[in-house]
Amino acid sequence: MAVKILIKRKFKEGNLRAASRFLINHRNGAMQQPGYISSETMQSLDDPDKVVVVSMWHTIEQWEAWRNSELRTANENEFKDYIVGEAEFERYSLGLPFA
Repeated sequence: MAVKILIKRKFKEGNLRAASRFLINHRNGAMQQPGYISSETMQSLDDPDKVVVVSMWHTIEQWEAWRNSELRTANENEFKDYIVGEAEFERYSLGLPFA
């Protein structure tokens, strides 16, 4: 079953443009992974330093393999100087079970 992952990051003020390079590299790495379907990046209208990436995968196992990969860990470490706190992850399955 396909899943969507919400990745929430709060960037330090004034760092969003510089951090966009890392977001692009991150997406390029994900696109090469088994199970990757798509992703989109959204910027909050209420807080322009808050960014949410919605990433879609065929299975949760494929997402977890990417999340725990060395490449993704290295990419995530590049964000550390640009974000406030840690990235937050929320995992969702698509649809609801029929009654």
